[in-house]
Amino acid sequence: MRDINSPRQWRFTQTNKHYRFPQLSQIHPFKHFFKNGEATLDYSNLDQRDGSCTRRELITRFLVLSAVLDQGPDIEGIRRLLIDTTNDLYEKEVRFLHKPIDFFKELGIAIDRILQNHKKIKELRAEEWADKNKSSATKYNLFMDKTKQALNFSIFRWGVPLALPLLLEKEMLPSECKPTALIDYLESFQSAETMTNELKDHEKYGLGKAIGDKACHLFAKWYVSSFNLCRRSDLSWKDFSYEVPYDSNAGRVLWRTGYFLNWADESYFQKKEVLQPGRGKDNLCYIRVTNIRGNAVQNVDNLPEDIKELYYDISRKHLKTHIKKPTKFEIQRIQHAFLLEHYQESNLNIANFDDGLIYIGTNFCYNHSEPKCSDCPIKDLCSGYKNEKLIQNYRT
Repeated sequence: MRDINSPRQWRFTQTNKHYRFPQLSQIHPFKHFFKNGEATLDYSNLDQRDGSCTRRELITRFLVLSAVLDQGPDIEGIRRLLIDTTNDLYEKEVRFLHKPIDFFKELGIAIDRILQNHKKIKELRAEEWADKNKSSATKYNLFMDKTKQALNFSIFRWGVPLALPLLLEKEMLPSECKPTALIDYLESFQSAETMTNELKDHEKYGLGKAIGDKACHLFAKWYVSSFNLCRRSDLSWKDFSYEVPYDSNAGRVLWRTGYFLNWADESYFQKKEVLQPGRGKDNLCYIRVTNIRGNAVQNVDNLPEDIKELYYDISRKHLKTHIKKPTKFEIQRIQHAFLLEHYQESNLNIANFDDGLIYIGTNFCYNHSEPKCSDCPIKDLCSGYKNEKLIQNYRT
């Protein structure tokens, strides 16, 4: 294993504070959920009723929707679209977080506000986005899936996550308590990791193609760690109970630095279609990091015995995906063991690791041939800083 990028050095001690979360304090219906004059949630009153739901429930509904939408090339733009549209709809008494059915009843208003806000955000951000990504401002689009139809975006990306609490409420008996319908359902699973799978794949309540594996894990990160909304206190709902929400930023950073090459060589990643030659931007090799999930470490000799034991604990006690020792070490879970090794002294967890990756990916490790390597705070850990082919030949 090369010393320059040993996973034991991957601590991100200075990057965990930089990444921007959804700005809940900017959501008008949440303005009373914060301490006076602060952007800090008032946790002592999270279970207080606000109309038909508790404050905790309303924030959770918003975060599920946010996770579904939080995709594409401009995270800041999509978050602005969500905030502005939410505030506009509430001003028009379309209280869709309290009453999800209102979104569908007033779909015309919702679509109009989405279109108008998208136009405003494009005018403000398209040029900056294009310059940063070496693209054209005319290509700026927040609707995802390379579509331009607001109806599809509204029903598929907004409507599906809003239909989940609506369905859960509809199926309750009149005598049952409804103000925590969504969080009761989410916390009914044995671990946060199990919840992420069921959020997507549950036969009846799963969001299906409206949400990806990355978005499911992003929601788990926010719910468990970033906003500390989880009511459960067992290890399987704490800071190591979900996988890292690998996205293009994470994949780009972990590939360019050489981190992935600690666990397998390029031929293995091509076989698993993590690397797809000729399918990336400018006909370069495309890194599809979501295909990492489930794949095993090939260079097992690079794993110290104490890390293996911590990995077993992660699988059985935190993620709860195994009862016995797992027979393979999955690449996307290895960093859990390295972080857990120093957790008592560093207090750095999976959310911090992901925040660090996104901070590096959005501020320095751009998806083109001229990233800001010389300014990057982890350049001394990076193989790409020494070997430019890891930067020049691959795109996400």
